[in-house]
Amino acid sequence: MAMTWDKYKKRWERDPEFREIWKKTRLEYEVARALIKARIEKKMTQVQLARKMKTKQSVISRVENAQTVPTLSFMRRLAEALGGKLKVSLEV
Repeated sequence: MAMTWDKYKKRWERDPEFREIWKKTRLEYEVARALIKARIEKKMTQVQLARKMKTKQSVISRVENAQTVPTLSFMRRLAEALGGKLKVSLEV
C-alpha cells in the first residue's frame, strides 16, 4: 500500500530534527505555496509574472521553490502584479 503525504508528515512530525527544520523553513514554504496558488489562479506562467514584476523568471522560481525569503518590496510588487494586496501580520 502506498504511503500518503499525511502519513509521511505524521511520521516526520515525530522526529525532533524534522520539527526543528520545519520551524526554521515554514515561512519560506508558506510564501512559496501562496505564490504558486495565486499565480495558478490568475492563469499566469512564471515568465508572465516575472515580466509583469520586471524581474527574471529564475527569481520567481527560487521563491516558489522556497529557496529564498522575498523582501517586503518584492511581496508588494507581487501583490500588485497579481491584482491583490499584501497583508502582513505579527502574532505575539
